[in-house]
Amino acid sequence: MAWIALGIALVGIAACGDPTPAGSADTTLAEVKRRGELTWGADIQGGEPFVYEDPDHPDQLVGFEVDIMNAIARRLGVKARFVQYAWSNLVPSLERGDFDVVANGLEATAERRERILLSEPYYIYAETLTIRASDSYGSIFDLEGKRVGTLNQTYAHDILGQLPVEPVLYEGNEEPYSDLANGRTDAVLLDNIIADRYGCIASQPTLRCLPYDVARGTYVIGMRKGDVSLKRAIDQALADMRADGELERILTAANLWDARQTAERPTEGAKPHRRTFDGDMLKQFLGAAVVTLEISFFAFLIAVPVGLLLAIARVYGGTVAQVLARIYIEAFRGTPVLLQLYVLYYGLSSYIKLGPMAAAVIGLGLNYAAYEAEVYRGALLAIPRGQAEAARALGLGPWQTLRHVMVPQALRLALPPMTNDFVSLLKDSSLVSVITVIELTKRMTIAAVDLRGWLVPGIACALLYLALSFPLSELARRLERRLARDQRPIAL
Repeated sequence: MAWIALGIALVGIAACGDPTPAGSADTTLAEVKRRGELTWGADIQGGEPFVYEDPDHPDQLVGFEVDIMNAIARRLGVKARFVQYAWSNLVPSLERGDFDVVANGLEATAERRERILLSEPYYIYAETLTIRASDSYGSIFDLEGKRVGTLNQTYAHDILGQLPVEPVLYEGNEEPYSDLANGRTDAVLLDNIIADRYGCIASQPTLRCLPYDVARGTYVIGMRKGDVSLKRAIDQALADMRADGELERILTAANLWDARQTAERPTEGAKPHRRTFDGDMLKQFLGAAVVTLEISFFAFLIAVPVGLLLAIARVYGGTVAQVLARIYIEAFRGTPVLLQLYVLYYGLSSYIKLGPMAAAVIGLGLNYAAYEAEVYRGALLAIPRGQAEAARALGLGPWQTLRHVMVPQALRLALPPMTNDFVSLLKDSSLVSVITVIELTKRMTIAAVDLRGWLVPGIACALLYLALSFPLSELARRLERRLARDQRPIAL
């Protein structure tokens, strides 16, 4: 088909190009001084001690990186202004020019040094391995074949990628340790800053951190390629902060100063192999598409019967049944499905320990049941009253009337919107990546990091979604045309 050929052509064109934008002209420092402010991108979701809202003054941001950026800006003769962006998109947003620098636990790696300019380090961290207190693992090499949690686009993720383990990727700092405590994973590998605040703490007595450093790395400030003058100025500001002790005072105030800060600077590690969109990556995309289809199919198997029962309760049930059905529908329609997934997977983990796939299917199924209920309710109300009266005249009871007369006709009327809802469910399944499921959209974001560009994986992802949804859309169109016809014979 034409749209498939166009998509393949676009993939081919993009694959031949360099996804990394050209370096910026060396004018950013002059622009920063002209406007009197240095904008820096970070993500508040990283929380304490990086960047977070002051508990006493929620309208103000605090954290050791806030203090460091304020000190650097002061030494440049300007003010620092924070810009909120999702952590996984900080580097692409920097390259787009959305802000001047990145300062948010950005690790100095060989891959990043190829892509952007990196400042001198302002903090040396250690990769800490956290396990359950009852387990006897002595090192990361004892975890062969085990599930190990970490954050995407991190040095820890690179390390796990070189070991025979199954990396489990998260978006936040607390969730990996929550899953480890609940037995969903076998270990967590993250920076000691994160481990010390979420893993090795009194509120997690079932976890323990191994006492050695798996590896060490450095936090740096990222700048666009070409911003050589800005890098030189920031490096000089950091050197002055080390010389006069301001950097040590900032880290000490945040309880981060330790012996590592005066140790020899760690190396960046081996240069990672830069992937291309080849057959292996295509297989990964196809596998993720299968996961997306499985989640959507089984979730809809839950949504249809539950939605039908809710619709029957609202139309034919007593007062109590109608009220309960409406409460369910309004609760699930009136709250974000993302929130429902978080509550189901993390919030209820102390009572129900669902796996990621099970939580994804149940969460989406219960959410879409509320929408299906309204579709079926409208279909039931659209059936002429005479149908029920005719059924009673034939001696059918209420349940027989529902089963043999009302429900079959309602389902016939509801088939086109049901098909459209399934297409919507396919797209909403992208939200389950927050509970560690690697479906099609999550695979796209992982590939974008490996390929250092969003165009190729984005087009591939879009084509696969179209391949999944177009047949269903076509089915809905045919059903609407078929059901729109008058099926009665023409009167003579």
